[in-house]
Amino acid sequence: MTNSDHGDPGDAPTVPPPLTEVVNATRPSAAEEARTVAASTNTGTLATLTKEGDPWASFVTYGLVGGSPVLCVSHMAEHGRNLARDPRASIAVVAPDPQSDPLAGTRITLAGYVERPEGEELAAAREAHLAAVPAARVYIDFSDFTLWVLRVLRVQRVRWVGGYGRMDSATAEDYAEALPDPVTPSAAPAIAHLNDDHADALLTMARKLGGFPDATAATCVGADRYGLDLDVTTPRGRAMTRAGYLSPLDSADELRAATVALARAAQSP
Repeated sequence: MTNSDHGDPGDAPTVPPPLTEVVNATRPSAAEEARTVAASTNTGTLATLTKEGDPWASFVTYGLVGGSPVLCVSHMAEHGRNLARDPRASIAVVAPDPQSDPLAGTRITLAGYVERPEGEELAAAREAHLAAVPAARVYIDFSDFTLWVLRVLRVQRVRWVGGYGRMDSATAEDYAEALPDPVTPSAAPAIAHLNDDHADALLTMARKLGGFPDATAATCVGADRYGLDLDVTTPRGRAMTRAGYLSPLDSADELRAATVALARAAQSP
């Protein structure tokens, strides 16, 4: 995962490093993160090229076929005419997890080429778009609307940003093979429960498993199939760390048992 130097002006708070080894820092790959964001919503910002070669950004809805965005676009719209003339496009998608600072949120950009599906692929694309955007049933079969697929294997770039200092790229092949995280989309209630009722357990995890034995507080700010993201407070400042489960989860239903096992592991000598 790439961390870029933003050029510290000199008075920015320092981030303390772990004092001991993080027991299990495994987290989703950039490809898995990107697939999870793509599956988390049905809206994005589509960038196309005008006939003059200028960038044109438009708000669009989409469905997914194997991670490939399926667009339903009218030729009356400028971006529809742009796609018909030039298949190069990119779509930016923001995960629906509002932050007090919008730039701290998670988002992706997929860039590549769109194609018009045919035959069985057309039927699958139509159903995928309708599953994500039921309101499209009113217009999807109008003659001026076209289905376009930004095919995964024709995506030239996949870029994931998870907030400040958390960003990485993935190949089209890795993105195609990855799956959306089964825990993240429904983790909010569990995270709230952990923070409200099990703050002591989170603190123990941060101290024993997360590499911060000097932690004075720990808050869970994220959960995925591999573990928990913890925001840790120490006398040296605040930092982020990781508490990885004993094994990856296949379902959100397994989250409670996994966190109980983490708490027990943190309490063991």
